[in-house]
Amino acid sequence: MAMLTNRWNPWADLARMQQDFDRLFMPGAAATSSGSGFPAVNIWSNEEQSLMTAEIPGVDPDKLEITVKDNTVTIRGNRQAESLKDGESWLLRERGEGAFARSFRLPFRVDSDKVKADYQKGILQLTLCRSEQDKPHKITVRSEQSE
Repeated sequence: MAMLTNRWNPWADLARMQQDFDRLFMPGAAATSSGSGFPAVNIWSNEEQSLMTAEIPGVDPDKLEITVKDNTVTIRGNRQAESLKDGESWLLRERGEGAFARSFRLPFRVDSDKVKADYQKGILQLTLCRSEQDKPHKITVRSEQSE
């Protein structure tokens, strides 16, 4: 029979304290793509668009707020706490709960009218198209010989 052990990890406690501090005193600190925070996000792009996926299990997609301004995408939401029934107690509780917000800067401005958001099996997928004004345009160089 396997036993649950609850060993103290001071490094995990320090990381959690840092996240709490950042969330409380520096709301913009989550605006980096440092790999820390909730939700976990992957972003990749090409010259036309970026694709962002965010892991948000347990979050009602109808209650997500996604905003785009220039080259910044923000995801806001709230993951509700799981409630215990009478006589139950937690043995292990690792999943976070409560409000969250993360912002990410992309290497180009986004056309907010063309953003697509899909949600399946706890994964949010955003397609973020590059604005036409921000796309590279080829310039033809004229010379006296070409006239």
